[in-house]
Amino acid sequence: MGATGAAEPLQSVLWVKQQRCAVSLEPARALLRWWRSPGPGAGAPGADACSVPVSEIIAVEETDVHGKHQGSGKWQKMEKPYAFTVHCVKRARRHRWKWAQVTFWCPEEQLCHLWLQTLREMLEKLTSRPKHLLVFINPFGGKGQGKRIYERKVAPLFTLASITTDIIVTEHANQAKETLYEINIDKYDGIVCVGGDGSTDCVCYSTVGTSDAETSALHIVVGDSLAMDVSSVHHNSTLLRYSVSLLGYGFYGDIIKDSEKKRWLGLARYDFSGLKTFLSHHCYEGTVSFLPAQHTVGSPRDRKPCRAGCFVCRQSKQQLEEEQKKALYGLEAAEDVEEWQVVCGKFLAINATNMSCACRRSPRGLSPAAHLGDGSSDLILIRKCSRFNFLRFLIRHTNQQDQFDFTFVEVYRVKKFQFTSKHMEDEDSDLKEGGKKRFGHICSSHPSCCCTVSNSSWNCDGEVLHSPAIEVRVHCQLVRLFARGIEENPKPDSHS
Repeated sequence: MGATGAAEPLQSVLWVKQQRCAVSLEPARALLRWWRSPGPGAGAPGADACSVPVSEIIAVEETDVHGKHQGSGKWQKMEKPYAFTVHCVKRARRHRWKWAQVTFWCPEEQLCHLWLQTLREMLEKLTSRPKHLLVFINPFGGKGQGKRIYERKVAPLFTLASITTDIIVTEHANQAKETLYEINIDKYDGIVCVGGDGSTDCVCYSTVGTSDAETSALHIVVGDSLAMDVSSVHHNSTLLRYSVSLLGYGFYGDIIKDSEKKRWLGLARYDFSGLKTFLSHHCYEGTVSFLPAQHTVGSPRDRKPCRAGCFVCRQSKQQLEEEQKKALYGLEAAEDVEEWQVVCGKFLAINATNMSCACRRSPRGLSPAAHLGDGSSDLILIRKCSRFNFLRFLIRHTNQQDQFDFTFVEVYRVKKFQFTSKHMEDEDSDLKEGGKKRFGHICSSHPSCCCTVSNSSWNCDGEVLHSPAIEVRVHCQLVRLFARGIEENPKPDSHS
């Protein structure tokens, strides 16, 4: 048994599942490990050794052994066994996390208390973990099971981790937003929302890899934190909304607008409205202007998805900060100043994604290489085309093929963009004249192949925006989410 010094490892021979095991706690690596050791001494860890980072231990409890069946054989040697249970994260398939418990049996009470004390002291040093949370529950979320899901899967984990909560069950639209305006949020370490994100749970899929409630709760408990970009949406210098996932005009805007009229259908309304919108095959004429995100180190078609500890996000943020400092002090040379680019024509869809927007039906998402914190949005323009070609484009969202590999699809990585519908340009003569001077020579025309309609709506994270003219700005890593990003090829844990 090692000494109790902060930097010295603690090692003992304990029992796990009626097997004699060597157990070590290494403060320098913040790692708890154990492995079978049937012979005398601790022995060396083999391929079957188990380990848990201290950062992924939820809590440590003294186990009540009174009244428990101690088994037979080797257990009979312990006249008065003592035990402690480690509650921790266990990785399962498809990026899911599970709550696991491992009980360690000790031959001496003093040894048991030493392990409890040492582990608890290490957990107390994890200052990033939340202690007090504000929880909003949408009772209609999760197919009407939002409150039940929270009570069964989330609340027990919060209680185990000694997290206190103030819970508000929302009764009407925008209640959560109104509440945040009225209360002092400084007393909370975070805000938890139960009931979906409005947009096929793509925020969970893009930041964690699954929409499993237990997985998200465990990321909250261990204090994972991920910086995310946020886009602000404006009209005539007035802020309309913020967006963290998808801004969609045309196809996705029409779907969300039509589905709002069919809420009585439940989730089936999205399939119905999607089919109706596809068959309608409307396209919309307008002008898109954008400022390329030259600070980013990636591109929309580089097949490098955003993952935990993402280098692209980290490096892009550094280069953006350097770029902003140069602009602030007037050090940017004239030839280095970025210029707006312009595309005009008729579009079936205009999509801007701050993340991959992956979901159950589209595992790679609308833009598989979009990054969560690189200060940019992937602007996807789908020009008018035949219904058959548009179907080919949509199908590619469900497989591994490049959905941007079509002549009628363009994708750009941007930090700002504007859109004005042709209908608005015709109504506003000043804007129309300005458009002629600025955009006239680089607009292109394509043969007509679908019905042109005056205006669509915007799908802003599952909410409808009716403004046909908007300006969008991406704010680099503006908010933090209880997540760590999707882990690269995680292996299921062996401990249980």
